[in-house]
Amino acid sequence: MKSLYKIVAVVGLSIMTTSCFDKAKPNYQFFPNMYEAVSYETYSEHNVFKDGVEAQLPAKGSIKRGFVPYEIPNTPEGYALAKASLKSPLDSLSINQDKAKELYTIYCGICHGDKGDGKGNLVVKEKFLGVPSYADREITEGSIYHVVTYGLNSMGSHANQLSQEERWIVADYVLKLKAGL
Repeated sequence: MKSLYKIVAVVGLSIMTTSCFDKAKPNYQFFPNMYEAVSYETYSEHNVFKDGVEAQLPAKGSIKRGFVPYEIPNTPEGYALAKASLKSPLDSLSINQDKAKELYTIYCGICHGDKGDGKGNLVVKEKFLGVPSYADREITEGSIYHVVTYGLNSMGSHANQLSQEERWIVADYVLKLKAGL
């Protein structure tokens, strides 16, 4: 008789624990926001932000960590100033020539050519015309950095593609190509 009570108790207990289970509706959720997050549309206005999207903007005058502002303006006078006075903050030992060649090949060689002679792939295929050879130009590391930062004539700015250090590395490599022409 005792074993019958035990069997009935075990069966009854297992029925009670499994009868409330429903795969379609899970059990109670404690802190449901942790499981079902409130989604926000990007750049949309919500009452979460007091001033709308403006609350997400950085403070005026703030600069990105590690970024040094480039104060010379994008004018002919600024170009002349950069050409005359701007010097590279990198020493010659810290410049990796393999990286310099790689960056030049990716961003500059397509137009200016791998030797700096103005006969890159796009010039040969006549997509761009009038790309000068470095041998024909009076350039300094400051003028190269300025042009890579702002662009000049048909050449666009590469400031978004290359960091400040990479622009100085490319400027050093361009001067080495000019010396070889």
